[in-house]
Amino acid sequence: MLTLADKFSALDTEHAPGQETRQDTGDLHAILRGEPLDGTPVDFSHGDVDAFPPTPGALEAWNAGYARGAEQAYTEYRGAAPIRERVAERLGAFTGQPIDADRELIITPGTQGALFLALGATVAAGTRVAVVEPDYFANRKLVKFFGGDVVPIPLRYLGAPQENGPDLDRLETAFASGTSVFVFSTPNNPTGFVCSASHIATIASLAAAHGVTLIVDQLYARMLYRGESYTHLCAGATQPEHVVTIMGPSKTESLSGFRLGVAFGTASIIDRMERLQAIVTLRAAGYNQAALDTWFAEPTGWMETRIRAHEAIRDDLLAVFRAAGFPVATPQAGSYVFPQLPSLAVTPSAFVKLLRLQAGVTVTPGTEFAPDAYASIRLNFSQDHAAAVAAAQRIVAMVERYRA
Repeated sequence: MLTLADKFSALDTEHAPGQETRQDTGDLHAILRGEPLDGTPVDFSHGDVDAFPPTPGALEAWNAGYARGAEQAYTEYRGAAPIRERVAERLGAFTGQPIDADRELIITPGTQGALFLALGATVAAGTRVAVVEPDYFANRKLVKFFGGDVVPIPLRYLGAPQENGPDLDRLETAFASGTSVFVFSTPNNPTGFVCSASHIATIASLAAAHGVTLIVDQLYARMLYRGESYTHLCAGATQPEHVVTIMGPSKTESLSGFRLGVAFGTASIIDRMERLQAIVTLRAAGYNQAALDTWFAEPTGWMETRIRAHEAIRDDLLAVFRAAGFPVATPQAGSYVFPQLPSLAVTPSAFVKLLRLQAGVTVTPGTEFAPDAYASIRLNFSQDHAAAVAAAQRIVAMVERYRA
């Protein structure tokens, strides 16, 4: 039987963005080697909204929502109807799948809120849930919190492009043996891997055949790099009975501080999500919802410029890590790199803390994304370009300092 202690032990927040100063550094000072490394502190655990500010007009849109007073402060639980209609139209055009704003879409407090609601609406004690590894850290934690059983699906991401992807044979076996929910991100967080059209078609077909609910996180679907293509699961020729897609403007558009997310898909699941939201948070912050009017309505060229800037940072970080011999995949989309480090004389957990103490660099340990990814670290490279590259160079220097 799942106890309260079991439920909350799954929700460790030590390495959540902004929590690094609460980490127990223990006796690390006893193993410090050498002088601190000089450089601008960089927090790779989240994006820098000073380096990449929110979409133009976001503040003005928020002010307009505030000016509407109670009308905007106390919206429907699933969000203000006029805003939902505009968002549904834009997302329908983006994904190629029409969305019913009244029945099939809900505005949530961030995409994290959407994920909580989606899993809360589909997972009960004993529910078998397929979870990609590595993948977004909250997937595994929330499944355990709701009493579900995690069924790991390995993701290959360091091989040749045609060899990379989730283990679809393992996924089919999981579906055939009673797994009823599959949650995954594409683009993948933390590797930047994007599921191909073939991957998506197979996942949809398997889910339809076995009656599996699909929850797909497409948060970074807009930040796609040159030469890459994207397939929206919700618009495929084969559709399982139950699908929920999660998106939002928090990352690519730097609206994280507004805590806005959107989920759309099967009406019965969206209805459950609304009932849960009505109890947990009531609604996404009313005034903040108005900022969604800037989503998919950025000035001409704004998104392309932002993508090219991130691509340039990505390429320079890859060059630093590859020159040092660290295995690292080229992200196809998003703003994360997930390099593997060589064997160290300290534990991975200690090294992450030493990085912050001695080099002023905050990263997220790989074990947040897969239990066996202890040799990896995740960096969100939505940062000042020069500062990010210098910080990556300090990571390499710290690895040399603490090599086994």
